[in-house]
Amino acid sequence: MLDRYLSNFKGKTVGFIGLGISNRPIFDAMLENGIHCIVRDKKPLSEHPDFRTYEGTGAQFVCGEHYLDDIHENVMFLSPAVRPDIPQLLDAERNGTKMTSEMEEFFENCPCRTIGITGSDGKTTTTTLISLLLKASGHRVFLGGNIGANLLVSLDEMRPEDYAVVELSSFQLFKMRRSPDVAVVTNLSPNHLDWHGSMEEYQAAKTNILNFQNEHGIAVFNLDDPHTSEFAEKAKGAIRYISGEKRLENGVWFDGKGLHDGDKLILKDSDILAVGRHNRYNYAAAFSAVKDVLTEDDLNNVARTFRGVEHRIEFVRELKGVKFFNSSIDSSPSRTKACLSSFKDKVIVICGGYDKKIPMDPLGPLFRDKVKYAVLCGATSEKIKLALEEAGFRSYEVVDDFEKAVNAACKKAVPGDSIVLSPASASFDQFRNFEERGNRFKQIVLKLS
Repeated sequence: MLDRYLSNFKGKTVGFIGLGISNRPIFDAMLENGIHCIVRDKKPLSEHPDFRTYEGTGAQFVCGEHYLDDIHENVMFLSPAVRPDIPQLLDAERNGTKMTSEMEEFFENCPCRTIGITGSDGKTTTTTLISLLLKASGHRVFLGGNIGANLLVSLDEMRPEDYAVVELSSFQLFKMRRSPDVAVVTNLSPNHLDWHGSMEEYQAAKTNILNFQNEHGIAVFNLDDPHTSEFAEKAKGAIRYISGEKRLENGVWFDGKGLHDGDKLILKDSDILAVGRHNRYNYAAAFSAVKDVLTEDDLNNVARTFRGVEHRIEFVRELKGVKFFNSSIDSSPSRTKACLSSFKDKVIVICGGYDKKIPMDPLGPLFRDKVKYAVLCGATSEKIKLALEEAGFRSYEVVDDFEKAVNAACKKAVPGDSIVLSPASASFDQFRNFEERGNRFKQIVLKLS
């Protein structure tokens, strides 16, 4: 199937803006099939890390300040972070260039059933849980989107009875004109406003997970979230609600006893290994998405073994009675709230990072209630500092280096304390992504003596 897909590009010129995780596998596959490819990148050619790697392959590089000049490609693959409404791209589209992306092409050509997950928080854990639940029930699963492998180049491996489970960011959804068979929206809070410019555009991008479903689609919504529950108006197929605040006769809900499907207790809370109320929401959403093909044994087997995803309240080590947790994935205040609310006692938190132009005000009352001491580091330090001061929280310090932040937190810790990396910000001021930030934190912590 992949060969048939690639044959559509024979004799054409295909462009790629950015050559990251999303575009590179497609670029490589097209080069191998003799398709003329052009890489466009704002970096100067002398600084492009891939120019020498692809020298002699026939690939063309257009780099530097004028990298979007004279677009003449038949098709252009945009990386997730590239907006499709850049003037040069709009001009090229009017002149006949097709603008697309890995996810757009995948959903158009996917031969198997698709489940898409989006939201401001909980996407990665819910996506991972759905994948694990389907595998536990004996299904073959392809995991992709924001996590996992590139799905477009995996088309040959997929069969109609398989499942593709896809985490979808607002960046990816913004460009899409396809929707998954099953759509899960975990919640919605201000995020990525540096890219979207407004909460309205951010929310509109998220609704694309529903906009192209038909009457056979399934949509899962968090009834406790005022924004995602409004999404139901756009759903064309079956709607499934989840809640942690209301008992649902026809939905999945949870309380102190565990997870319920209507009147039936399907999973005891004591059997859920992953900590935190937010993970109960993740289980409810995941089960709702695939409950038609699961047994209770499948659910219980996953719950008793799944500790959580890497970089989300990930236990790193205990040293001299102090526990260290890596929650680098917390790139917004709402994620930090979910993280800190998982701890019974007040913690020492390391916070701050790249500024996505979202309000930091919620951190003030949160830190007052859940934090013993805060170490602020990164571009959002001043914004967070102002939010803390406004709430009357003054047990903090600001440092200018990530390793200094870890050391400063250690100096304030006594046996019984927990030190948590929960940045409430993206990582791009100092790191390529939250994984690199989390791995750096773990490296520093594991070297402590």
